[in-house]
Amino acid sequence: MKHTLYALFFMATSLIMAQTETTKDTIINYSGSRPDGHAPISVMGDHTHGKGEFMLSYKFMQMNMEDILVGNNNASSESLLMPNGGAYMVTPLNMPMQMHMFGAMYAPSNNTTLYVMANYMSMEMDHITAMNMSFTTKSSGLGDTKVGILYNFWKKKRSKIHGNFGLSLPTGSIDNEDVTPASGGNNVILPYPMQTGSGTIDLDLGATYLTQGDVWSFGSQLKGLIRVDENNNGYTLGNRYSLNNWFAVKANNWISFSARLEGVFVEGIKSANPDLNPNMIITANTSNSGGEFINSGLGVNFYVPKGPFKNLRLGLEYAEPLFQNVNGIQLKTEETFTAGLQYAF
Repeated sequence: MKHTLYALFFMATSLIMAQTETTKDTIINYSGSRPDGHAPISVMGDHTHGKGEFMLSYKFMQMNMEDILVGNNNASSESLLMPNGGAYMVTPLNMPMQMHMFGAMYAPSNNTTLYVMANYMSMEMDHITAMNMSFTTKSSGLGDTKVGILYNFWKKKRSKIHGNFGLSLPTGSIDNEDVTPASGGNNVILPYPMQTGSGTIDLDLGATYLTQGDVWSFGSQLKGLIRVDENNNGYTLGNRYSLNNWFAVKANNWISFSARLEGVFVEGIKSANPDLNPNMIITANTSNSGGEFINSGLGVNFYVPKGPFKNLRLGLEYAEPLFQNVNGIQLKTEETFTAGLQYAF
């Protein structure tokens, strides 16, 4: 399916470019008032606003994780269990995760845009035990909240660069609990991937380059999420670094199509929560965290250029990893779907 989607994107791109007449460049500045004026909907902090402009947004993300990776090799869940020569009493089978994101942006000047992004997460994880028992744990709640400033450093006709200076605030929980077969009916602390927060105030830093032609746009974004302290449960999530690149083609004044390629490096968790047994389940072992990833995405943006709903956007994106090399043993990331609405006024 993935290869078919990419083939359709590049065929559509070729047709649009071929049908567009080669004219003298009429673009003076990078324009956000086009369907390709914003990045694919999964990208955060990709654009700034003009003085006095507000934007409200809602995004929904569904991500699925299933099957096991050891490094970049597939492995069966059963092979990790003690009766089969493995080291664990429990192993996960899959983990679907949903996230609802609510954002607001305001530009007090043409070069400065303020933002806040809050989210609500819900997760489930199916497991199998060494005694061949199956069970599911669940967690949900607020995630960490991001606040910050986007500042335009450089503009030249159709191109621009802005920086991101933000904080990730620990509004998410690191104490989510649920019942397991070994807990005797009592709630116990859940492993790291089932927590909705980091427990720390983190730096959210980045820089974004944007450029635009008559019917196309390109963006490249370098970001880092830097953990600066240890949380109250005695551990620190790993730093996350990413380089995100996207290319979009404007079919007309209300729809564009995009392709995205992202490289991600995530460091492993430092220290550990003393209430988690790293020999019980792979997700409680901090050696099984972090890794290197290359992700891809195909998207479409719809934009209302005039009328009572002017500046309303709907973005959709389907994403899959092209490469995963995890530290230790982890669930494999499968497909991610993101949809969102943005309204500027």
